[in-house]
Amino acid sequence: MIIIDGSQGEGGGQVLRTATSLAVVLGKPCKITRIRANRPKPGLKEQHMQGLLALADLCNGRVENAFIGSGEIEFYPGDSFEKEIEINIKTAGAVTLVLQSLAIAAAFTENDVRIKINGGATNTAWSPPIDYTRNVFFPLLGKMGYEAAMEIIRRGFYPKGGAEVECVFKPAKNLGNLQIEKCGDVKIINGLSLCANLPKSVAERQKKSAEIILDGAGYETEIQTEAVDSSSPGSALVLYAECENSIIGADALGEIKKSSENVGKEAAEKMISRLKSGFSLDPHAADQVIPYIALGKGESVITTQEITQHTLTNINICEKLLGVKFSVGKNKISVDGLFRSDRNV
Repeated sequence: MIIIDGSQGEGGGQVLRTATSLAVVLGKPCKITRIRANRPKPGLKEQHMQGLLALADLCNGRVENAFIGSGEIEFYPGDSFEKEIEINIKTAGAVTLVLQSLAIAAAFTENDVRIKINGGATNTAWSPPIDYTRNVFFPLLGKMGYEAAMEIIRRGFYPKGGAEVECVFKPAKNLGNLQIEKCGDVKIINGLSLCANLPKSVAERQKKSAEIILDGAGYETEIQTEAVDSSSPGSALVLYAECENSIIGADALGEIKKSSENVGKEAAEKMISRLKSGFSLDPHAADQVIPYIALGKGESVITTQEITQHTLTNINICEKLLGVKFSVGKNKISVDGLFRSDRNV
């Protein structure tokens, strides 16, 4: 059994998600100890538990000690995959974090996998917004030959969540590599300015603030606005720049006492900083793509403005479980991947 110390690196849920998903790909059981040891409230939270149970359902495996607050679990992957699973999240846990481990495992199935998530938040702090996953990360996976599609049925914000999201993942029969060192010329910056249970003017002010800054920096923009019903009020702005070689994302989340103008300003300035750097991936994409380039065929090379603790944690887990060796510079990451057409990587 593979044993992973959950306190290593960033010491949060990333260790759990990456290790268990790779255990499914390998077909080997694993034990995760000291789960989320570096967090104020260690152990499994609702979203982590539901993600684990969903991963077990997907591969017909099982989990021991999967309860709220658990500091240690054992995960036993099965050897057959379901074509459809449904997940229920009772809190405002991040939908995108639940999807992270499922997406890795679903790449190595024989058939399309449909995942429906009821509950949770589509836009929340400390996690990628759902529009980032759909418009930045999924297209990057597409460049590697892994196709995924998403439908957002209902938005969810803190504190009630209540989202509804459906995803379809197609098997990556020939998972490739990713060799992008520069994002290249910017074609257009698209985006969505969103508000829930608030006047549409909130979304419009966020948009206008971002447009003024982006237009002033010389970028062409096309930002949509949307006002929706949700279980809780909230707002967000997600930007995604279509570049010559890549897709760069940036976002900002509305908060109490944070003006709509500041939401727009935050997202726009973040985007400009990332584009001006010229690197191929934003820090969140670099973090999430690590398991895929470790498993892909051939050498992958990416660059990013900041190599985060999440990224380094993912690298450590992939090296331990897969036996690959990453080369990590100040802003550059490379690895020779291990792709096989079956699960015996």
